[in-house]
Amino acid sequence: MERNSQISQGYKLESQIREAYGRVTYTQTCHDKIISRLLKTNDRIKIWQIVLSAITTSGFIVAILSEDKIASVLGAIISLVLLILNSYTKNFNLVEKAQEHKVASDALWKIREEYVSLLTDFEILEPEAIMKKRDELQERTAEVYSNSPRTDGKSYAEAQKALKNDEEQTFSENEIDIMLPNSIRRSNRDIK
Repeated sequence: MERNSQISQGYKLESQIREAYGRVTYTQTCHDKIISRLLKTNDRIKIWQIVLSAITTSGFIVAILSEDKIASVLGAIISLVLLILNSYTKNFNLVEKAQEHKVASDALWKIREEYVSLLTDFEILEPEAIMKKRDELQERTAEVYSNSPRTDGKSYAEAQKALKNDEEQTFSENEIDIMLPNSIRRSNRDIK
C-alpha cells in the first residue's frame, strides 16, 4: 500500500490515528490540569481552615477574658466562616475528585503511549493489523471516557497553552539525550 500519497488509504489511516492521538493527549492533559487545580484549591482551603480555627480560638479566649463585645462578634463571624468552609469541604471532597481524574489521566497516558507506538510501527505493520490496533485503542478510550469525570473549559484552555506554547508533552533531541545514559545518546553516535 502506498502510504505517502495524501489520497492513499494508508495516509488517511495514519491521519486518523494522529488525530486520535491528539485528542487523547489533550484530554489526558486536561485531567492533569484539573488535578493540579483541585489540589491547589484543597491546600488553600486547609490553610484557611487552620488560620480561621486559630483566630476563632484566640477570639473566644479574648472574649472570655475580657468583656469586649467586638471580639465576641468578630469571633462569631469568623467561626461562621469556618463552619461554611468546613461544610463545603465535607460536601465536596476535592482530593477524591482529583483521584478520579488521576485514574482517568493514568489510563489515557497508557493509551496515548500506545498510539505513539502504533505510529512508530506504522510503516512495518500490515493495514489490517493497524486497523485492529486502532479499533482496540478507540474502544479502550471510549471506556475510559465513559468511566471518568468530565473535564471543563478552563482545563482545556490550560491544556491548550501547555501543549501549544509550553510544549509540555514534547522534548527536543538534546533534552532526551541529556536524560539518557551516555551509551545510548544519539549525540554520541557516529552518523553515517
